Amino acid sequence: MKMSLLSEYINKRMSATDLQGELKRLVQLYNKAKKTYLLIYAVDFEKAAFIQGLNISLVMNDYQVIHELLRKVEKQKLDFYLETPGGSGEAAEEIVNFLHNKFDSVDFLIAGEAKSAGTLMAMSADEIYMTDSGSLGPIDAQIRIGRSIVSAFDYVNWIDEKRKEVEAGSPLNAVDAAMLAQISPGEYMGVFHAQEFAKDKLKEWLPKYKFKHWKETETRKMPVDDVYKTQRAEEIAKKMIDHSAWRSHGKSLKISDLAEIGLRIINVDEQYGLSEIVYRIKTVIKLLFGSSTYFKIFLTEDEHIMKAAMPQNPVANNAQNIQAPVIEINVNCPKCGLRHPLYVKFGPIPKNLEEQMSKLAKKFPVDNKIQCQCSFTMDLTAIRNQLENQLGRKIVD
Repeated sequence: MKMSLLSEYINKRMSATDLQGELKRLVQLYNKAKKTYLLIYAVDFEKAAFIQGLNISLVMNDYQVIHELLRKVEKQKLDFYLETPGGSGEAAEEIVNFLHNKFDSVDFLIAGEAKSAGTLMAMSADEIYMTDSGSLGPIDAQIRIGRSIVSAFDYVNWIDEKRKEVEAGSPLNAVDAAMLAQISPGEYMGVFHAQEFAKDKLKEWLPKYKFKHWKETETRKMPVDDVYKTQRAEEIAKKMIDHSAWRSHGKSLKISDLAEIGLRIINVDEQYGLSEIVYRIKTVIKLLFGSSTYFKIFLTEDEHIMKAAMPQNPVANNAQNIQAPVIEINVNCPKCGLRHPLYVKFGPIPKNLEEQMSKLAKKFPVDNKIQCQCSFTMDLTAIRNQLENQLGRKIVD
């Protein structure tokens, strides 16, 4: 029986650095196979569950990072590997506009989950490539009403129903009145526009990009003009935003689901050579997240930026003089909780003192990385910056 990709890589006992190198190698293979330039943007869904306050959403700063990684790339075609729970629609719009202004062709590759604003981005693709494991989701905006996060589509429809009831002479009951009191007219318009934003972008991007080369219908071989493309985009937008049709904002829309609403998706699993590379990329990303503090990956074959979550805040041993040339801290592994005592130098110290400290703790690593006994790699870059900012001095390596 052939070993799974996950078992294959686990048996190799690769460090986070090794996995990062393997990911770049796979990106190079992908680029050669598809004759394109691949950018990976992926986030760790699981890490947000055990690191409090960690924001894995798509944010405007992600656009800035993507812009910096790609602005000097001299290629005509770009492929965008996307894994995200969603986030800012405005950030999605900035990324999409930048990509299409810079590259002649932009394809999106979905092997994991790309939900909400991620789905909106994928709808701007010239072609969408998906594996059987990949999924998109509804694009209805999610907004906070009182203590709950609800669908903007559902809430706007509910308010419309209540308005019609009042106009017909039916008074509001106490529960409905209390719910309506939780949102101001200005907030309601914000909800309405959040819903319309996603719908408008989809109606704009589908004809402009996805339907760009669509000349005739597949079954009846009827000619396709701009009017027909616009009508089809409106139909798809209505279905993608209709929360009542999908029942859940987190609903996973597979290739077959998207085909039913009129979206043609290229199935990567039907292209063996490419699918092997894509599934390896997906597996290595999963292992890299599981073995490090990284929670966002931006990577091409030339460059990468990894965003790391800070392990539990370092705790200084006893009340130490902040002007001392050396201090001791403890860093706890966020995965298994093991305590790692470290000593941090801010200047030269006597040799005998360093020998004594090295018996009790490890020196703060030059590369800002510690590998725990549980094989989890902690990136201490944020801790280095925190200590240097708090104490106003540079750590001496």
